[in-house]
Amino acid sequence: MTIENFLIIRTSSLGDVIHALPAYAALRKNFPKARIAWAVEPKGKEILDLVAGLDEIIVVGTPGWRKKIKNRNQFALDFQGLLKSGFIGWLSKSRIRIGFHRKNLKEPLASIFYTERLEEVSEAEHVISKNLKLLVPAGIQEKIFEFSIVLGDDLQNSVRQKIRDLGLGRKLVLFNVGAAWPTKRWFAESWIAVLNGLKADGLSPLLLWGSQEERELAMSVHRQSGVPLAPFLAIKETLALIREASLVVSGDTFALQAACALSVPVVGIFGPTNPRRNGPFLSRDKIAYHEIGCSLCYKQSCRSLECLKLVKPEDIISLVRQSLQENA
Repeated sequence: MTIENFLIIRTSSLGDVIHALPAYAALRKNFPKARIAWAVEPKGKEILDLVAGLDEIIVVGTPGWRKKIKNRNQFALDFQGLLKSGFIGWLSKSRIRIGFHRKNLKEPLASIFYTERLEEVSEAEHVISKNLKLLVPAGIQEKIFEFSIVLGDDLQNSVRQKIRDLGLGRKLVLFNVGAAWPTKRWFAESWIAVLNGLKADGLSPLLLWGSQEERELAMSVHRQSGVPLAPFLAIKETLALIREASLVVSGDTFALQAACALSVPVVGIFGPTNPRRNGPFLSRDKIAYHEIGCSLCYKQSCRSLECLKLVKPEDIISLVRQSLQENA
């Protein structure tokens, strides 16, 4: 079969869409004339709108999306590994539907929708490396992490004005206090201690948030630290804001993955997830993580949150200072 078309299936979440971008970049580099489409949920489209060279973004659930994904003469690549994503590949009628080994799938039954399956790969390596291996059946061996996000001048200038409107100057440091999972959220009192401890450092700190629940946490930190909140931002604006930062301090969530993709230094705070798999991948970046008996549980609820309690404010203060000095 002549490879002329690809369908990428990675519908959510935002951080996982970011982590699939190097696989897209490798596809485009190896098949510059191929038609590449991406099936994604509405929020993820805001990221893909900024990706260079993508032929079509198919928003799952919108009118006519099932018709748009159908093409017999294409490779469907399921980077998600769920029943719903496997089913999307099957609906596409793609002659070749590629997925991970059952042991590497979040929902092993998804493998029934594939025509080809990878050999089992190690879950200890970074998820971006895992994603790149899904391209091997298409004849691609790639190890480079390349992100094809293009932020236009108008978008960047608009965000710069919003930063000026907040009275912020140089050394913009974003503190992303939220996360979708409660077990990924560091404690308000810990964030407050960090911000108070850095007050004499001449930084321009800003609290970043996404959902309403995250905004409430950010408001609590703001009231006791005096650090301003970012205004409500669309996803594209958030990416542009992150690009302007000298440093991003965040848990394992979209802001962290976006900063890594945009080559912005990070300090990552990790609890139940694996920083070697989900975290930053450049040696300059910093990680606060304590391995304990129940580490790598990937649970979304926990009574003790001991792994996060072991991350102390003084540790984050030290890592922030180290990063800013090293990347000055």
